[in-house]
Amino acid sequence: MTRKIWKDIDLAKAPVTKVLEYVNSAPQGLSQEAAAKRLAEDGRNELDYGDQKGLLRITLEAFSSPFTLVLIVLALISFVTEYVWVPAAEADPTSAIIIMLLVLMSGLIDIVQTVRSNQAAEALDTFVEVTSAVCRDGLVAEIPTEELVRGDLVELAAGDMIPADLRLIHTKDLFVSQTSLTGESYPVEKLADASQAEFATDESTYPTMAYMGSEVVSGSGTGVLVRTAQDTLFGEVAEALQEAPVKTSFDAGVESTSRLLIRFMLLMAPTVILINGLTKGNWLQALLFGISVAVGLTPEMLPMIVNANLVKGARSMADKGTIVKNLHAMQNFGAIDVLCTDKTGTLTQDKIVLQTHLNIDGDEDERVLRHAVLNSYHQTGLRNLMDVAIIEAAQRELTFDPDAYTKIDEIPFDFNRRRMSVLVEDASGKTQLITKGAMEEMLGVCAYVEVAGEVEPLDEAHIARILTKVDELNARGLRVIGLAQKADTPREVGLSDESEMVLIGYLAFLDPPKETTAEALKALSQHSVQVKILTGDNALVTQSVCRQVGLDAERYLSGADVAEMSEEALKAAVEDYDIFVKLNPSQKADLVRLLRENGHVVGFMGDGINDSPAMRAADVGISVDNAVDIAKESADIILLNKDLMVLEKGIESGRTVFGNIMKYMNATTSSNFGNMFSVLVASLCLPFLPMLPMQLLFLNLLYDTACLALPWDRMDGEYLEEPKRWDAGNIKRFMLWFGPTSSVFDVLAYAVLFFVICPQAVGGAYGHLGEAAQTEFIALFHTGWFVISLWTQTLVLYALRTPKLPFVESRPSFIMMVVTLGGILVGTLVPYTRLGVALDMLPLPSNFWWLLLATVVGYLLLVTVVKHVYVKRYGELL
Repeated sequence: MTRKIWKDIDLAKAPVTKVLEYVNSAPQGLSQEAAAKRLAEDGRNELDYGDQKGLLRITLEAFSSPFTLVLIVLALISFVTEYVWVPAAEADPTSAIIIMLLVLMSGLIDIVQTVRSNQAAEALDTFVEVTSAVCRDGLVAEIPTEELVRGDLVELAAGDMIPADLRLIHTKDLFVSQTSLTGESYPVEKLADASQAEFATDESTYPTMAYMGSEVVSGSGTGVLVRTAQDTLFGEVAEALQEAPVKTSFDAGVESTSRLLIRFMLLMAPTVILINGLTKGNWLQALLFGISVAVGLTPEMLPMIVNANLVKGARSMADKGTIVKNLHAMQNFGAIDVLCTDKTGTLTQDKIVLQTHLNIDGDEDERVLRHAVLNSYHQTGLRNLMDVAIIEAAQRELTFDPDAYTKIDEIPFDFNRRRMSVLVEDASGKTQLITKGAMEEMLGVCAYVEVAGEVEPLDEAHIARILTKVDELNARGLRVIGLAQKADTPREVGLSDESEMVLIGYLAFLDPPKETTAEALKALSQHSVQVKILTGDNALVTQSVCRQVGLDAERYLSGADVAEMSEEALKAAVEDYDIFVKLNPSQKADLVRLLRENGHVVGFMGDGINDSPAMRAADVGISVDNAVDIAKESADIILLNKDLMVLEKGIESGRTVFGNIMKYMNATTSSNFGNMFSVLVASLCLPFLPMLPMQLLFLNLLYDTACLALPWDRMDGEYLEEPKRWDAGNIKRFMLWFGPTSSVFDVLAYAVLFFVICPQAVGGAYGHLGEAAQTEFIALFHTGWFVISLWTQTLVLYALRTPKLPFVESRPSFIMMVVTLGGILVGTLVPYTRLGVALDMLPLPSNFWWLLLATVVGYLLLVTVVKHVYVKRYGELL
C-alpha cells in the first residue's frame, strides 16, 4: 500500500519531518488510540510465508501420500471387479470398504495430529514472544512486534531484530547485519542524517533505512516505522520466493524406504495374480487376492506413525522444559553427537556478581566503583549482566547517586571494540568520558595509568604488572574488565575519542558454576554427546570454570590460533580440542561448519547476538526463552530452563521418537518382506487361496491398529545412550534377516493346517472330499492361518522392539500392551461372531490351539536366536 505512494528512495532521502508527516506521526510517537485504529485497519505486523495450511490443504495432503494413492486405486479396482462387474446377487463391496477404511483411518488420524501440531506450535509461540521498545504517548514500553503499526517510533539497541521497515531518525554508531537480505557477512553502518549519506541503487543498502529481517550488531538508534508485514522489503522477498523447506536426511530415508516397498508391491502383486490365475483357474479371484496382497505390502500407516511420533515427542519434550519450534528438527536433536555451547549461563549460573573493584595498586577502591556505576547506569545500549552487577554492588556499598550526573553522549558496545563509553557531566559542568571493556582492548586505548593517586605514562613495566594481576584474578575464575576515564572531552564523542585515556582500575566478576553442571556433563557423556566450549571469554577464566565442572582444561585454542590455521588444519583441530576461547562470532560459525563437514551432527546452544551465526550453521540451533530476539528466531529448539540437564532430557526424548519410528519401520518392512515369500509358496503349493481377500484386508486392519500404540512405547536405556541416524541400509539389512524368518513358520503352519488340522476336522484329505466338505476345509484353513498370522505378526513386535528378552529384561509400555493384546483378542474371537460368518470363517477345532501355541513359541524363539546373532554381528538391532 505505502510503496505505491512513496518509493524507498524518497523515504530514505526525505527529511525526518517529511517522513513523520507522511506516516502521520510525531516526535513523541503515536497515541495508543491512533495505534489501535491503525492496527485494526492495516492488520498485524506478521509475515505470511505461505506455509499456513488450512483444513482443506491439510486434508488433501493427508490423502495424497504414495501409499494412500495406491490404496485408493486398489479400492477402485476392487469395487469395480466385486460390485460393478458382477451380477447383483453376487455383488459385495466389502473389500473396497475395508481398503477405504484403512485409508480413512490413516488419513483422519494424520489430519487430527497435524491440526493439533499446528495448534501446539501456535500455543508455544507465546513462550518465545519477540518484543520491541516502542514510544507511544511519549512513553517507551515493550510490546509484541506483531502489534506495531505505521508511524510507531521504535528504539533500537544491540541484539534487537528490526521488526519492520524503518526510516531512521536518530542513530549512534548504529551497525546492522543485513545478511538475510543481501548475503553480506559484514555489518553496515546506518545513519539518520540523509545529507551525510551516500545512496546506492540497491534499496537494501540505503543507509537511512533499516529493514525487517536484519539485526542490530552494535550501537543504538530510533526509527519511525514506515511499512509492516507483507509491505516490507523482507515480506516481498518471502512472498516471491516461497521456497520449499530443505529435505532432511530422515525425510529422504522415509521416502527411499517407501519407494522400496512400493517396488516390492508392484512386483509382488502381479506375480501373485499370475501364479494364482494359472494354478487355480479363477482369474477374478486371483486379481482380488493380488489386490489384497498389495494392500498388505503397503505400509499405509507410515506417514501417520511418523507424524504421531513427532507430535508425541514434542509434547513430551515440552513437559520436560524443551519447546520444539520445528518438528522436523527432532530427529537431528536425537542424533546430536557434538554439542557446542558458550560458557556463560550454560556451565555457569549466569548470575554474575561484582566480586571486587580494585585500583591499579590492587586495593579495593570506592572511586573505581563510582566511575563504573556512572558508565553502567547511564548507558542505553545492551545492558548485560555485568552492568546489573555493578549497579547492584553500588546500591549495596555506596551512598552515591548517579543521577547527580547528566549523560551527555555515549559510544555503545560492539563485539569488535569490546568496550563501551559514556560521557557524563557533573553539577559544575565538568565532563568526563568513562570507558569499560575487555582488558586487552582497554590497554590499547590507554596512554596513562593512575598509581597511588598520581597519573603516570603507561609503560611496559606497568603493562606487565597489570597483566600479572589480571592473570592472578582470572586463575581464581574471575572475569576481569578494565576501567578508564578522560576528563574535559568534547560534548559529542566518537570512536576517535577513545584514546589517550587514563586506566584507573579493574572490575572482577564471578559467575560460579551451576550445581548441576558436572552431573549434566557426565550425563551427556554417557549419551555419547561430546561437549565443546566455544566462548569469547579468555583462557584463564574458561579453564578455571571447566576444571570446576570436571572438564579437561589443559588444552585449548584461541581465536588468534584459529585465524592463523588453514582449513585442513582446522578440520583436524576441531576434533582434537574441546575448548576454544577468545572467539568472534564468525569463528564460532566456522568451527560448527567444520564439525558438520567432518560428519558430526552438531547442536549449538546460545543466547546472545554473537551466537546467532553459529546457531544457523548447526544442525540444530538451541536457545532459551529469555535470549535476545535474533537467537530465539534462529533456534529450532528453545529451552525454558537454561540448564544442560534439561537439554539432556530433550536429547533422550528425541532419541525415543526416532527409536519408536524405527520399530514400526523395521517390523513392518520385515513382515511385509516375509509375507512376500509366504504368499508365493502358498500360491504355488495350495489348491486354493491361502486366505480370502477380505480376510487379508481385515488382518491388515487389525495389525495397523496395533501399530498405533508404538509412539507411546518406551525405549531401552541403552538405546538412548548413543546418537541415532537414519540409514536405509540398516532397514534393508533388517528385512533380509527377519523377513525370511517369519516365512519359515508360515510354511510350517500351512503344512500342519493342510495335512493335519483340517483333515482331522472335516474327516479326510482335501483331494478326497466332496464339494461341501472342501468348502468347510478351505474355511477352516483360512481361519487358522488368519489367527496364526495375527498372533505372530503382532507378538513379534515385542521381540523386535528391543535387543533384550521381551518382558523379562525390557518391558513395553502399558498402552502398547493394551492395544496390541486387545487387537489379538478381537481377531481371535471374530470366527465365533457374525462378522466371522460374513468373512467366511469357522470356529476352530480344539487341536488348533496346540498348533497356535507351538507356532508362536517356536517363531518367537527363532526370532530371539536370529536377533542375538544379528546384534552380535552388527552391534545393534534398531
